[in-house]
Amino acid sequence: TNCKTKTGRWALALSLSLFLSPAAAMEEASKEENQQVLRVLEALKEASHELQANPNPNSAESNSSAVKALLELETEADTILSSDPYLSTLSHHLTNLKTIVDTLQRSRGHYGLRSFLTRRVSTHEISRVAGSIESEIQAWIDRESIENLIRALHRSDPPSSSFNEDDLTRILDEFVNRLAQGFNRELQDLILKSKVFSALESVLCGSNFSKKVRERAAFAIAELIRFNKDVFVGQVLMGKTIQALISMASLSSFKVLCSLIKTIKSPLVDEIESNGEIPKIVNFLNAEDLSLRIMAMDCVVEIGYFGRKEAIDAMIKAELVKKLVELQRSELGGDLIDMGKFEVSGSGSGSGSGGVGMEGKGKRESKEKRFLESHPFASCVARFAVQLEVGEGLRQREKREFKQEILKRVREASVSDAEAATITAEVLWGSSP
Repeated sequence: TNCKTKTGRWALALSLSLFLSPAAAMEEASKEENQQVLRVLEALKEASHELQANPNPNSAESNSSAVKALLELETEADTILSSDPYLSTLSHHLTNLKTIVDTLQRSRGHYGLRSFLTRRVSTHEISRVAGSIESEIQAWIDRESIENLIRALHRSDPPSSSFNEDDLTRILDEFVNRLAQGFNRELQDLILKSKVFSALESVLCGSNFSKKVRERAAFAIAELIRFNKDVFVGQVLMGKTIQALISMASLSSFKVLCSLIKTIKSPLVDEIESNGEIPKIVNFLNAEDLSLRIMAMDCVVEIGYFGRKEAIDAMIKAELVKKLVELQRSELGGDLIDMGKFEVSGSGSGSGSGGVGMEGKGKRESKEKRFLESHPFASCVARFAVQLEVGEGLRQREKREFKQEILKRVREASVSDAEAATITAEVLWGSSP
């Protein structure tokens, strides 16, 4: 049944010429037709992948179907591929495949050394050429997909009569999934040539779009940075992406912001600070939405790790420590010090075997994890202080100064000596001496 299914899918190649006429390449081509082209190409790519993995055409029914689909495309190459200059290499590979398959077929039934070597070389060549065909078809798919993405983004800014929000979100999701497959230079060239980043940022910053569409654009930008930080980070730093993410004030926008801070590190924190956005992020610790409060806490922690002196100063001046003390005092806060979270690393190592010690550590960490799931702001003051202590943005002298400033503000914000003593102990035990 599986082979028949694959055969049916690859058989779509027989009708490929119906979908790749000059009219289909024009902007007026229907979205259904474009999707059909992409489905055909995906089926052909799968066929070449199958053939690359198992290059003996007679070894399995599915493999024979793969060869048949690709050779059918080769027979129509003059009609289908000749009009597109990008596809001349694919046409060349298909011709090579046909030649190699013919050579392999002629060697069957002969049992001499020469025939044996011919079969070995031919199967190796089939695998190699199939890999090249797969790469060329993937490049073809990428060109079609980027063109579809740009058309959809241009129809949406400002939204035209043909704009469809569901179509745009689907295309954006497909783009994110493609980027997540890893770096590809040809795909990067397409993205740069088509100015995809600018189009995505325009949607992200566009107030006339729904939050759903803007969030999808934000996720696409974050995936572009993961795809190749060196190329796309400059566009984030020079554009309006960060301001748009903070002004959206949604869980998804703060997830993207946190992801970008982790990826771009200190340069992005510098940009956030220079634009005066740090107090806005700190103020989200008072948000009514608990999920947004937790995500704001994550952003604060990341800024603490990567931020330089100016960024940490801005957080302190925005009364961050006071807000963290209040969160730790709330029902969702608490103290981890009683669980031994901030014990000196060597304590208890003198008794029992190393295995028992590791087992005890694992149980303690598991208990701590469960507690943090229900108390996301537990020991949040010390957690922030530890990030400053182990982070990349501050000099050692600055770390010591900020620790003293945090302890001072803890005493000012605490409602009792007991509360101040507990938080102070966590900060001191949680940081390096």
